[in-house]
Amino acid sequence: MPGAVATLDSPVGPLTLAASDAGLTHLVFGSRDLAPPATPAAMRWLDVARDELAAYFQGRLRTFTVPADLERVTGERRAILDALVHVGYGETASYGALAVAAGLDGDGARRVGVAMARNPVAIVVPCHRVIGSDGSLTGYGGGLAAKRWLLDLEAAQPSDRPGQLALPL
Repeated sequence: MPGAVATLDSPVGPLTLAASDAGLTHLVFGSRDLAPPATPAAMRWLDVARDELAAYFQGRLRTFTVPADLERVTGERRAILDALVHVGYGETASYGALAVAAGLDGDGARRVGVAMARNPVAIVVPCHRVIGSDGSLTGYGGGLAAKRWLLDLEAAQPSDRPGQLALPL
């Protein structure tokens, strides 16, 4: 699939972004060597993503408009990532609450953790907002310091809603 790649320096370290003609396909921590051929549409999505990430890191953006192209994410993982839409800026949800929102039972919280670890579009698809049921920070692709930094950024710019989200059942 044609696309474009860029690296962005950020307060949480270097980020590698990749986009297709449909939107952002990857936002991962660190510098990565991803080299799909660039298309004008993909380059535009990278420009939008860079501008929005800069505004987000400055505390001026609460909602990303760049689309996340999650076409390659399917099944349960996709349902879990889609459930993140209910976790707004400045809010958090536990792995268990997200599992319930995604319709998972049994070891749903563990399965949410796996989906968060494989989230291809970190920050824009806000897996940093998912925490342990006791409020602890657990696992994050960018490291726990980055997760704390992102949560602190959002806490400094509170939304109109409470900090701990009770997801609908």
